[in-house]
Amino acid sequence: MRVEPPVPAEALGAIRAALAAAGAEAVDAPILQPLGLLLDLAGEAMRARLFVVQAEGGAESCLRPDFTAAVARQHIERSASAGRYFYEGPAFRSEPEGERPEEFVQLGVELFAPAGGAVVAADAEIAGLAWNAAVAGGRGDLTLWLGDVGLFAAFIESLGLPEALAARLKRVAGRPRLLNAELARAGETEAPATGGGQLAAMLSGLPQAQAAAMLEEVWALAGVEPVGGRGPGEIATRLVRRAEAASAPALTEQQASAIRAFMAISEAPAVGLKQVRALAGKGSGLDAALADWDARLAALSAIPAAQMRFAPALGHAFDYYDGLTFEVRSTALGADRPVAAGGRYDGLLARLGGAAGGQAVGCVVRPWRAFTGGEA
Repeated sequence: MRVEPPVPAEALGAIRAALAAAGAEAVDAPILQPLGLLLDLAGEAMRARLFVVQAEGGAESCLRPDFTAAVARQHIERSASAGRYFYEGPAFRSEPEGERPEEFVQLGVELFAPAGGAVVAADAEIAGLAWNAAVAGGRGDLTLWLGDVGLFAAFIESLGLPEALAARLKRVAGRPRLLNAELARAGETEAPATGGGQLAAMLSGLPQAQAAAMLEEVWALAGVEPVGGRGPGEIATRLVRRAEAASAPALTEQQASAIRAFMAISEAPAVGLKQVRALAGKGSGLDAALADWDARLAALSAIPAAQMRFAPALGHAFDYYDGLTFEVRSTALGADRPVAAGGRYDGLLARLGGAAGGQAVGCVVRPWRAFTGGEA
């Protein structure tokens, strides 16, 4: 396993001190994490980048690829409505090609709040912490890139699409391959063949618990033993989604063009928001989302405007982000090696068993990349 070089103590201390401004409690997380959970959050394509560990009982785990989900689970186990947590430690991702490190240090902060919290203020605080920590590493070639999964959802709603199609587009917002496939269908006049077969169609009409029970019964009759850590509920949900996607109507060429133009926006924040307003239809949800962005940018005014970009389609490897997304990028390292990243992931808390309506936003910093000598 290729291990990232250590960061000089002075630089690491400066990065750590910038994140300490959050006043967060220091926490750790188990190095071994449940494989099924991580695959559910990132998709099967992520499996190739995980270090999988086979336990004696047959259950599969993996070395933690990051801390966010693990820290969120710990917060839920505390039954706390609010929390601020700081972490520092190694994370692991397989890099089968190239010379990039597979074990590397991450520092980060996660903020949790009950429903009704000050979302915009928390977003700006976390993005500002990530920026300050990245700058503390010594680089002078940094840019803060800002995106928003929630803004995409509001934009889709403004287009007046059929409900099933709008729901499908929102689900694939963070997965370019699936979204591009939906855009490629634009203009089709005939519904495609039903995906998932009769079983998926039957499951789609049932509550999730009953769908899972039916799938387990089918497995038992067929003598099938599922592998990979996924439960019947997760598999049933995926089958239903595929069936819904296949039966949903296609976009019109005009609608697809508007979505492509939205996804292509990459401008100074004020210019980018103006383009969103010009492309969108009408909707109170979109108006509210754009007003929130005006407030976020006002709260981030300490960051030079010339060092910020707005790209609403910005996403991450894990698809649990459902609001603000951001990356701090270095010109020298390029877009695929961000110095810092993060965003809002309220929905993840409920997916992990927490109370509905909870709020969560966080950031992670790669200190070696933030350090002026770190080119990995």
